[in-house]
Order: sequence, then structure tokens, then C-alpha cells
Amino acid sequence: MVTNEFKEYAEAALIHTYDRFPVAFDHGEGVYLYDTDGKKYLDFAAGIAVNAFGYHVEEYIEALKNQIDKLLHISNLFYTEPMVAAAHKLVKASGLKRVFFTNSGTEAIEGAIKVARKYAFKKDGHTDHEIIAMEHSFHGRSMGALSVTGNPHYREAFGPGIGHVVFAKYNDLEDVRSKITDKTCAILFETVQGEGGIYPGQAEFIKEIRKLCDEKDILLILDEIQCGMGRTGKMFAYQHYGILPDVMTTAKALGCGVPVGAFVVGERAQNALEPGDHGSTYGGNPLVCAAVSKVFDMFESHHVLEQVNAVAPYLDEQLSKLVDRFDAVKETRGMGLIRALELNVPAGPYIRKALEKGLVIISAGSNIIRFVPPLVITKANVDEMYAILESCFEEIG
Repeated sequence: MVTNEFKEYAEAALIHTYDRFPVAFDHGEGVYLYDTDGKKYLDFAAGIAVNAFGYHVEEYIEALKNQIDKLLHISNLFYTEPMVAAAHKLVKASGLKRVFFTNSGTEAIEGAIKVARKYAFKKDGHTDHEIIAMEHSFHGRSMGALSVTGNPHYREAFGPGIGHVVFAKYNDLEDVRSKITDKTCAILFETVQGEGGIYPGQAEFIKEIRKLCDEKDILLILDEIQCGMGRTGKMFAYQHYGILPDVMTTAKALGCGVPVGAFVVGERAQNALEPGDHGSTYGGNPLVCAAVSKVFDMFESHHVLEQVNAVAPYLDEQLSKLVDRFDAVKETRGMGLIRALELNVPAGPYIRKALEKGLVIISAGSNIIRFVPPLVITKANVDEMYAILESCFEEIG
């Protein structure tokens, strides 16, 4: 555990935008983390849905080492083999057409917003087009991403934002329909809401929104930053619904630890941006793209989607036992290995108690425990998690 002296030393140099847990992690192995005292923790957070393969995976590490020996960075004024390979693998996996690599999910959202506005501008030359986003959504903390994030608490100190954003109720088709005007250029939402409480999109809602966008020449932007890359049992969550977005954003497990994201455009939007419209010094550099390329290879060779679909029902079953056993637990929901345990009380005490007992879990709102473990967990790992969490509820009540 972190000592008070170490904490004070750390906070003296860091801007205090995180209330960190009193643990300093040193290394990981498989689905376990170890702190600087050598204590072992079962990881059911995966760096917030990033570390799909867990930790210290030699095959992945070797791919990065090999690229480091060759070339770390060169500007986007030139081609590199890792960037081209990663782009083609992402296009194939998504069913879309073209990729722009970013440094984060937030930057991917920024790019998606620009795609939508440029697409509409090229049609009529106007700059007053609107984006419909969803209440209780979360898309990032930069100014553009904040502007389409549907939680006023995140936005209130940083207004007015980019403007021309309208919020509708998630999974409420009629409310979305009522917000569409001749100024609407895009409808943007997470296929599975993450920070808002782990709410999957309803099939009718998503399919009908797709139809509305087709009818009115509006771009459908799906945020798959947290729920994509295999977490729901498909490579991307929208593939459960038999539709394609016009723009999709991805990050987190796209690189499994290196800072990389992307926005991917489909046929309708593939020519919206032109040379000079967007750029990034580090976006898509050889190191991160070598990681992305290897991640896609490993998803296939390690049969990750099959593993998610085998373990996810068991995780749901075990979490449902907690719902039945404890009055503090209201319900569980989610898809695949992105799941919520909603409580009738604040989640913080249970999360802290679990950490003391060697289990890493995180929240999604004040009363929701979020489960986004490495995608390679086994049923035995689920049993270990359940035993620890069960003891937390028994002790706290």
C-alpha cells in the first residue's frame, strides 16, 4: 500500500484531477497485478477496459520490442508498414472503409465530430449544423468531447462548448426523432453506455436510428471506445445489431496499453475530410500501429471472441447470485465482459474493501460497480472474484 509520505511526494508534482486509490502497482502477470510491496491482486478492471490480454504477454511485448529496434516515430508525411497493416486490419474487422489513427479515444471523438460537420458543410456550405447526442453519455474530457457528453456535471465549469449539440434520451426512439431538424448532421451515442451505468443499446432503437439516418442523410456515429474490441462478444458491439455506422470511434483495447485510438469511416463519410482538414503528430506512429496490428493477430490466434462468449454467461450468472443474496444489490446488466452491478447504496465502500482483499474493480457512477476484466479471464477467475466480492458484502452488509 502507498505510504502517506509517498502519496504526498506524488501529489506535490501531479495536478490533482484524480482521487487515486492508495496503491502503487509495480508489475503484472496474466490477469494479476502486484503492488510495490509484492501484494497480489486479481484485476477485473483491465486499466479501464484496455488490457484485453492481461499483463506480461511475451508475444505482444516482442512485437513492440522489434518495432522499437527499427523505428519509433516518423511524421504522417510518410508511409510506414505498421500503419498500413494496422489500418487494413481495422477496416476488415469493422466492415468500414478508412481509418485515422489518434492518440486516444477522446481525440477519436474530436475527429468524428469534424467528419460530421465537414460532411454537412460540403452539402450546403453552412456551419450551423447540429449533432444529437445522448443524456448520461460519456465521450471524453476535451472541449469537443465534453460538448457531446450528456452529463451536465462534467460540462458546467467549461461552457459554452462547441455549440449546436442537442441531447436526447438514450434508447428512446421518439425522443430522438423529435430532436431531428433540417440542421441535424449526426446522431452520436455509445453502443453500450459505459460511464453512464453500462446500458446496452436496445435492438429496435439502434436499427431504427440507422434507418432514420439513411432516410435523412444524417451520419450515425457510434462510440465503441469502451465496448468495442471484443468486449461484448463481437469485435464491435454494433455487429450484434446487423448494422454499420457511418463513423465509429475506438481506443482502449485497440492497442492494449499503448496510447492509440482511431475513428473509422464508412462509405458515406469516407471522403468528408480532405488534406489539411485534420492531423496528428503522433497519431498512428510505427510503435502504436505495431501494437494494433499485433492485437488483431492475437485476437484471432488466441480465439478471444470465443473466450468472451464462453465466460460472459458465467460472469452474469455469478453476479446474479449477489442480486439474489444481498439487499444492497439492485440488479446486474451488460453485454459480454462489460457488466454492471447496480447497488441500492454507494459503491465506494465495496470497491475499497475489495481492493484491500486483493480484487481490483471500479465504478460507473456513484452506486454502480463496473466489471471490465481482461478478455482472457476464465471461470476460475470469476469464482475467485465472486468469493472476494461476496465476502465484502457479508462484512459491510
